[in-house]
Amino acid sequence: SGEPRLHERRGERGGGRGGEAGDGGVSDGEESFISHLEALRGALLRCVTVTAALFPFGYFLAPRVISALTAWCFPDGAALHYFAPMEVFFVQLRLALVIALVLAYPWNAAQIWRFVLPALYKDERRALSRAVLASTLLFACGAAFCAGLVLPAVMKFSGGFAHDALEASIGLANFAGLAGWLTLAFGLMFQTPVIALLAVRFGVVSAESLGRRRPYVMTLILVAAGILTPPDVISQLVMAVPTWLLFELGLFAARRIERRNAESAAIAEERPARAARA
Repeated sequence: SGEPRLHERRGERGGGRGGEAGDGGVSDGEESFISHLEALRGALLRCVTVTAALFPFGYFLAPRVISALTAWCFPDGAALHYFAPMEVFFVQLRLALVIALVLAYPWNAAQIWRFVLPALYKDERRALSRAVLASTLLFACGAAFCAGLVLPAVMKFSGGFAHDALEASIGLANFAGLAGWLTLAFGLMFQTPVIALLAVRFGVVSAESLGRRRPYVMTLILVAAGILTPPDVISQLVMAVPTWLLFELGLFAARRIERRNAESAAIAEERPARAARA
């Protein structure tokens, strides 16, 4: 596993004393574990510091983000309402934290990557770095897809229930909660190809076996879409169809990777045989 390898490397740097007790009766394993915790604490502290430094900027942007999102989702000029004295303040605080986390993501990801890096082999680093990059891009695409298409459609669907005797009065906290929940849901559901690729890459399941289980995967996608979206068929289909297409894309890529790995293994096996015949 990663942690023992990390401990072994740090033990080798420390003079190769193995498991013997050092000065003060502290063994190399304990020293390595303590240094591991200190490195983790330092990485998390740097992440929290940068996120906190960006929080005021996030709070400055929060009202503008709310105004832009309201104008996009309610093009007919409808307004949001608040029903508690501190509702707007708390909504802006939560949104400011989200903005700060988004802005600090490159720095925070780099700190976590620097912490994990010594525990990984070269091929693991390459696979994990590609997975993290793909996951980030897919989450951003899912969030953009939700904000650009799904959220306005949901608001339009909701507004369709209004008539002369029934007027919509949407609260800011309710709208922000729905927007945040849908954005997170679409970002997570768009991770399907990364999950499929990693499962095949690390031998959890083969691409052929995953392809045979396609009906079960589709059922799980429909169930997840029903849970994560508002209770209307349109929203569920808007989430389920792209997720299924992304799963098929991930399955296609996994099959290509498996085929390429099999060819590389066959070539590696043929070389000693050719050398022996020569």
